[in-house]
Amino acid sequence: MTGATGWQTVKAPADAVALLTTRYQESADALRAAFKAYVDAGVPPSPGQHYPYPALRVTYDPKGAVPPLSSAFGKFDAPGTYITDVARPALFADYLTEQLSLLIDRYDVEIAVGWSDDNIPYPYILDSAKGVDAEAKPPSELAHLFPTPDLATINDAIADGDHVTASSMAGAGDGSQALSLFGALRTDYSLQRLKHYTGTSPEDFQQFILFTNYQRYMDEFVDIGIAKLKDGSGYTEFVAPGDVRVTADTDGAEGTVQQSPWRRFQMPAYHLKAPGGCGITLVNIGVGPSNAKTITDHLAVLRPQCWLMVGHCGGLRHSQRLGDYVLAHAYLRRDKVLDGVLPTEVPIPPIAEIQQALFEAAATVTGEKNKVLKKRLRTGTVVTHADRNWEIRFQEEARVLDKARAIGIDMESATIAANGYRFRVPYGTLLCVSDKPLHGEIKLPGAANRFYERAIAEHMKIGIEALEVFRRDGAASLHSRKLRSFDEPPFR
Repeated sequence: MTGATGWQTVKAPADAVALLTTRYQESADALRAAFKAYVDAGVPPSPGQHYPYPALRVTYDPKGAVPPLSSAFGKFDAPGTYITDVARPALFADYLTEQLSLLIDRYDVEIAVGWSDDNIPYPYILDSAKGVDAEAKPPSELAHLFPTPDLATINDAIADGDHVTASSMAGAGDGSQALSLFGALRTDYSLQRLKHYTGTSPEDFQQFILFTNYQRYMDEFVDIGIAKLKDGSGYTEFVAPGDVRVTADTDGAEGTVQQSPWRRFQMPAYHLKAPGGCGITLVNIGVGPSNAKTITDHLAVLRPQCWLMVGHCGGLRHSQRLGDYVLAHAYLRRDKVLDGVLPTEVPIPPIAEIQQALFEAAATVTGEKNKVLKKRLRTGTVVTHADRNWEIRFQEEARVLDKARAIGIDMESATIAANGYRFRVPYGTLLCVSDKPLHGEIKLPGAANRFYERAIAEHMKIGIEALEVFRRDGAASLHSRKLRSFDEPPFR
């Protein structure tokens, strides 16, 4: 996006969201109609026809100095014009309203809605273009007539601090700054990827997210989620891969969800929904840092309140037992997948609010007091490795693990934490020791089954309870200033 036009000033956040939604719908409807006309009747679109995203502009021109404000977001570091373009504004209505309301309440600003010069790619609107057979024409022919995703313009320059002005995403070459971390093309790209990988729609994702690396955790989440749906905990719906939906009134809800086609999807997701998106989503990311990076890259555009890893790890200390917990307060990144954008010398700090919530949730669920709980819940460094067979090279790894004072090793946690740091999403990790590779306690089938039966239900309950702490007490305290850069967009 290099130059937004057609600005219309609005007074209130709700007015801005309504106009953004109207303009987006106009473009999407025009694109659907033109696409259908060509596929059905061979009528090409008019030369030069555009289907632009709507754009949002906030201008802050104070009479004096910018007032100091101790806040993680919803603030200006300098006067100026801040711009972004917006995909799917109806999906982000609550988020946009919240962010604009913070700025209006704190500053004297002008809000305007315009048109981006980036077009909506046609694949991003086909899901709602019922009756259109996109396969009736070859993709190369369609790409010649209709806008397609331009990967050269999709990037994370704002989040990675590689921008000078918003011209890489939303400016007009006039020194305007980025209003948000992600522009419309990057957002739409990720929304499509989320549906592809998880088998569920972006609309179903909740603000509080759990990741796991074992399917048995998903089964436990289904059982707990259905029970919470029925016990008056404030949840309204449970959604499984393949758009399988149940409510408290659904007969045989557990069986319906368990029979969902989750195996079709690389990283199946389940959603325990609550009003305002304040429920809990669980994603089985499988094993490995590549999946962990992939899903967090895409979930970041939804601006979740936080994400937590609850999975298995290898215990590295003799005193640990199978079933003990590891609460990560530091990460040794040997996963490699983010080294190019987030160098390993950049520290990934623990988020105190997350750490405290996880410990308190463990105490609540286990019923154990601090001294007793600390015997089986150890805080320390978690190593995330790209090589599942690191034990084969133990002599090469031992010195590094020892210097790091590591207590647990897995293949996902540091990746999730690092991408949370990168995208300003609060993160945390509570792992359960499933084997002790350095001490001869490996995963044998019988022992593994006994371990799973004993540990999984409790572990999942702890993860859910930690997120419910934030649901009850409000999520505002989650967003630490330690995740914000020197030159940060006003939006969270």
